[in-house]
Amino acid sequence: MSSNAVSLYLDPQIRDWVLFPITLVMILVGILRHYVVILLQSPPKKLPRAAIREQRALVRSQILRATSTNSPISESFYKSISRNLSQAFEAGTYLKDGPPKADAPSTPPNPLSDPNAMDGMMAGMKTQMVMMVPQMVIMGWINFFFQGFVLIKLPFPLTLGFKSMLQRGIETPDMDVRWVSSLSWYFLNFFGLNGLYRLILGGDNAADSTRDMTTPFAAGVPQAPGQAQDYNKLLKAEKDNLELAEGLYSWVGKDVEQRVLRRYGKLHSSL
Repeated sequence: MSSNAVSLYLDPQIRDWVLFPITLVMILVGILRHYVVILLQSPPKKLPRAAIREQRALVRSQILRATSTNSPISESFYKSISRNLSQAFEAGTYLKDGPPKADAPSTPPNPLSDPNAMDGMMAGMKTQMVMMVPQMVIMGWINFFFQGFVLIKLPFPLTLGFKSMLQRGIETPDMDVRWVSSLSWYFLNFFGLNGLYRLILGGDNAADSTRDMTTPFAAGVPQAPGQAQDYNKLLKAEKDNLELAEGLYSWVGKDVEQRVLRRYGKLHSSL
């Protein structure tokens, strides 16, 4: 850094009428945004019994496969459960719409024709708008009223690489890198207030600004509707996995008597 660095003396009114208001407005807007998102969220709709049964059958099979090695279930019971599930998956017994018909289309249904999927997409769009619009309004407010203001000097040294990040909107190459402009103070609060939001609103809060950077609007990519899961294909694939896991089966209680006696030194050589 050059020895002839410019020294600045800030008016205390900048602290009272620019620095504090920007910080306070961003905190209050984040809290308000959290409660608006909560109000916009609709309670989850209850799944029909057939859809729950379809999902639970897949989970039951996955749990059974996870216990194929050193299984607490005896071999006869394990194979009986595995083969019954395989037969049910093959026949489509657990599908919510019943076994598939021979003339049924093989393509999954269009999610846009599902009212539940449309409701979910609309709720996501409303949440994203609540996330993005306040930040755009605050940035426009700062650019209109406080453009070119120098607000604060950081109390620790920084390299020149931080100059473009801390002095946005101020074209002064000779200014000390530790001075922060009004627009840069907005971005510092944008990412730095998340810890305060977690302290006030809890860990799972809607005021977290990092969520704004992961929305499709922030990335400039339109959000594509998600494809509905084809449980017929999932259950058919799970049937093959069950058959593979059955070949890897081992019972945890095999030779348990000899293992216990060997551990306590009671196993005789005749055994």
